[in-house]
Amino acid sequence: MFIKISKSYEILSNEERRSNFDRYGQMDENQPFGQSQHHGFRSFHNSFYFDESFFHFPRGRDFADSKYLLHHAQFNSEVLPDSHKRPYLIKVTSEWCFACIHIEPVWKETVQQLELLGVGIGIVDMGYERRLANQLGAHRAPSIIGLVNGRVTFFHQAVVQEHLRQFVEDLLPHKLVEKITDNNYLAFLDGWHVENKPSVLLFDQVPIFPLLYKLTAFAFRDYVRFGYVDQGDTHNTRLLRQFNINTYAPTMLLFKEDTEKPVDIIQARGMKRQIMDEFVSNNKFLQVPRLVNQQIFNELCPVKQFHRRRKYCVLLITGEDQAFLPSNKAFLDFASANKKEVLRFAYVYQRQQQPLCQALLLSQFSVTPQVVILERRSQAGKVLYRSVSGGWNGSEEDKYHLHEQLELLQKDPTYLNSEATLPELNNEMAPLFIVRWMDAAYDYILQIYDDLLYSNWREMMPILSLIFSALFILFGTVIIQAFSEPGENKPQKPRPKEQPQTEDDASSRTSTSSRPPKKDFVEVTELTDITYTSNLVKLRPGHINVVLVLTNASKNALLRKYAKEVFSFSGSQTLHFSFLNADKHCHWMPSLLHSASDTAEGEDPLEEDEDLDYIGHVLALNGHKRYFCLFRPVFTGDNSKDFSCETSFSDRKRNSRSRSRTSSHSRSRSHSREDGASPKKVSSRATSIEVHHKLDRLGLWMERLMEGTLPRFHVPAWPSLDETTKSSFTYC
Repeated sequence: MFIKISKSYEILSNEERRSNFDRYGQMDENQPFGQSQHHGFRSFHNSFYFDESFFHFPRGRDFADSKYLLHHAQFNSEVLPDSHKRPYLIKVTSEWCFACIHIEPVWKETVQQLELLGVGIGIVDMGYERRLANQLGAHRAPSIIGLVNGRVTFFHQAVVQEHLRQFVEDLLPHKLVEKITDNNYLAFLDGWHVENKPSVLLFDQVPIFPLLYKLTAFAFRDYVRFGYVDQGDTHNTRLLRQFNINTYAPTMLLFKEDTEKPVDIIQARGMKRQIMDEFVSNNKFLQVPRLVNQQIFNELCPVKQFHRRRKYCVLLITGEDQAFLPSNKAFLDFASANKKEVLRFAYVYQRQQQPLCQALLLSQFSVTPQVVILERRSQAGKVLYRSVSGGWNGSEEDKYHLHEQLELLQKDPTYLNSEATLPELNNEMAPLFIVRWMDAAYDYILQIYDDLLYSNWREMMPILSLIFSALFILFGTVIIQAFSEPGENKPQKPRPKEQPQTEDDASSRTSTSSRPPKKDFVEVTELTDITYTSNLVKLRPGHINVVLVLTNASKNALLRKYAKEVFSFSGSQTLHFSFLNADKHCHWMPSLLHSASDTAEGEDPLEEDEDLDYIGHVLALNGHKRYFCLFRPVFTGDNSKDFSCETSFSDRKRNSRSRSRTSSHSRSRSHSREDGASPKKVSSRATSIEVHHKLDRLGLWMERLMEGTLPRFHVPAWPSLDETTKSSFTYC
């Protein structure tokens, strides 16, 4: 057996003999190739096999690579959690992969170097671990993947040793190591108050941070702060002189509460990862750390497992104000003088960890600091504890009393006579939600950018499909709305018989049929020579300009009433509101009515008079289709019989809507003639009525305008504001 073991060791230790054994089963150097017992006989099936050795494909996987093979369950249970402590470099390969053979020498050399630094190595065979390859997002071989903090990053550069090393370094988070000089080293060492961590300084001649040091900082980033001092920098002479640093070898100093004297020091020319890990792991905590989360509490005060492994936690419950600093400093001095394996000293801020303090102090808020000695008994939070009577002021008497209590505890474990269940500690160092959200968003955007840059379309197709679908729907909706026909072009359905409406009914229907106003005011523009073309003649299709006719004397009163009546309709995108000053353009209304009378079929539907007062008239002008709807003012006063020609025309038309269309039309013409026969009488009544009452029923008229039920009067062309006629001059 000893001879067999010796021969096996000789074969495994020799690279050439091991390769011959893997290919041919050759045990002896003098044995010719291919004549070993393993290949002495081949069956009929094997006689037609393809000799993989011709292309240097080993029939069995290399023994050196087999220890790096990853499986799906192993990856999720071991590698993923471990990626939060060290980065992983994973190669995705498969059989019959010529490119994999091409990068194999570079891969092996890189693995030998990075593994010594503490980088995790893994190999995934796509032929056997298709599920794991899909989880990693690798769809071709060879692929090289970096894994840090559970995040997968693909390597896209040439497979060169320097590129792979830089790739691993780029995987690590930024600001793991802080550059220290004479100007900032005091602030760095004093950071233990806020960070609650020891500080490590590495002195070396290299101007950049060594990868070994950054990997160590990544592994212990939750416990220790790391700084780097370049010994060749002229700004670090005072720092080197103060700590008496040897410039011929890398030096590591570890500081805790005392920033002037390091608690541990290590110096070696060939600094190895194992030495650095041991150096840092033995000093992960301050001499008296603050309990800021449950993880630190579990490590400082572990649950009792055996009698010889008992750990007693001496806890100081104090405050964060300046008044508590002397007592806290005295507790630190006491802990430094009483270092024992079974004792762990710590402190908490009562305001930050209220549930824990209430459980130990029996829901009493203590003004003075208190000392509690406890021993954990279960992971569920069960503890045995005892409060030191008298509190803690930091006096010599308090130190002596506490020392006496600890001596009694080590002699008699039953000294802890109280029992409680502690809640889980608050995580004081947890980042804010917005910070975590921004970090996650940054990682996601970075991943999308990487996929787009290197055309990882298989992973990006669902996201791109969603984006393009949303854009298509958005632009499609905009285009349809832009080219759709206006509402008045749609065929009107026959309306059923309706009852006469009141103003309240009209206002309630207006709120449901029109869009809510976007502003708290109505924008009304004046029709002038400048705005006439854009607001009427070249008005966009489907848009209507509602124009109020007024004079200088009635301008203020009518505009206020006009804005009030049309405010509920101002949310419509197809309605524009304007006013026309009859004192400036007195000929325009007669010209418009005259043009409409000339184009009307049969008898005139409009009765114009040169002496008629047009103040308070409202026109809905469709500039594109050249038609308008007319509102004539309504006069309401104490006498209910005082109403205008248009009101009687509208009311009588609604009352007789159930009759035939011909009779209704003839009746409306007769009413128009009656109104036209006595224009002077109507005009005389207008003088006795307040001006703003002329627009009392404009809201109801606007509602009918939106429904499309008003009569329309077409004109061959819009009259110009500056044209003059004999009749218009007479009217003026």
